[in-house]
Amino acid sequence: MKSLLSFKRIRLFLLLPLSLAVSYAASRNPDWAEWYAATIYPVFSLGENRITSLLPFSIMELLLASLIVFLPALLIRLIVRVIRRGQERKTLLLRAAASLLCAAGVISFWFTFSCGINYSRDPFAQVAGLTVRPSSAEELKALCTELAQSANRDRAGIKTNSHGVAVLPDRNAAAETARGIMDAMQARYPTLKSGYGPPKAVMASRLMSYLNITGIYFPFTMEANVNADAPAYGIPATMLHELSHMRGYMREDEANFIAYLAGRSSTDPAFSYSGTLLAFIYANNALYSADQKAGRETYALLEAGAQKDLAAASAYWKQFEGPAAKAATTVNDSYLKSNRQEDGVKSYGRMVDLLLADYRQRHGLK
Repeated sequence: MKSLLSFKRIRLFLLLPLSLAVSYAASRNPDWAEWYAATIYPVFSLGENRITSLLPFSIMELLLASLIVFLPALLIRLIVRVIRRGQERKTLLLRAAASLLCAAGVISFWFTFSCGINYSRDPFAQVAGLTVRPSSAEELKALCTELAQSANRDRAGIKTNSHGVAVLPDRNAAAETARGIMDAMQARYPTLKSGYGPPKAVMASRLMSYLNITGIYFPFTMEANVNADAPAYGIPATMLHELSHMRGYMREDEANFIAYLAGRSSTDPAFSYSGTLLAFIYANNALYSADQKAGRETYALLEAGAQKDLAAASAYWKQFEGPAAKAATTVNDSYLKSNRQEDGVKSYGRMVDLLLADYRQRHGLK
């Protein structure tokens, strides 16, 4: 029993309640969370990212693959030892439980300081000087019309395959382009720090598709990981989305909005098209929910090429529908809700609210 309560173990145990206390304190004090996210977080996140970026492959993928191999082996080893040492069974199980608690403490502590606090930082709308308020269906239709026109304009510069569907010929070059685009964003939005490495393609991207995942920001290695098997038109926006998480904006709606802004600022048609089409999908889905006739009208504004891209993407994701995708979606939904990403009021959705606020700001509307 004495070995179970060693000073080292006790310190690791205490990391779990400490992490919970820090997360709670951050949620109650957004100003402190913003100070941490803007000053402390960039220092160690940039340092760790520069180290992990030295390797061209995803360290996250390597770690997860190792866990898949070694965790079952450790469990089997524990079971065998428990069976063989009947008299020491209780001690072995207590040691295993203590080790799990230590691991939980370390993981929760690392998670809290590498991204957990950032969930409580000031809204990006505040940084961008946007006024978010309820909007009319007419405003939403005007936004969708503008986005459709922009997508059509950007689509003209996109490379396509023999079926007329958008392709992304060089994903490595696209990753470097994504890094450059996000670095340039700091000039206008100082909290989007520059200097981070490019996103990384995951070798097991097909598995990610089965889990309905397009990208993952892995805070334990400070890596932006991207599903390279996903429909090509969406990959640039996914890269920008995950790089937004890396820069300290953890809310999904804000990362999507930043990806849209970054894509829109780019001269690369693949990125401007990807970001704009992402925004159009969110806005038009919201419009369709409010007014089906108006939603159909604005969707019809998309030219044939863009509609082909969306149809191909729909067909791609349909083949992966099943228990695995549903389970992954449920887990992700629970994760997001546990990190306070659950809207308390009805609206068109946070992403669309941000798009509408940006639309009004650009057009000088109140």
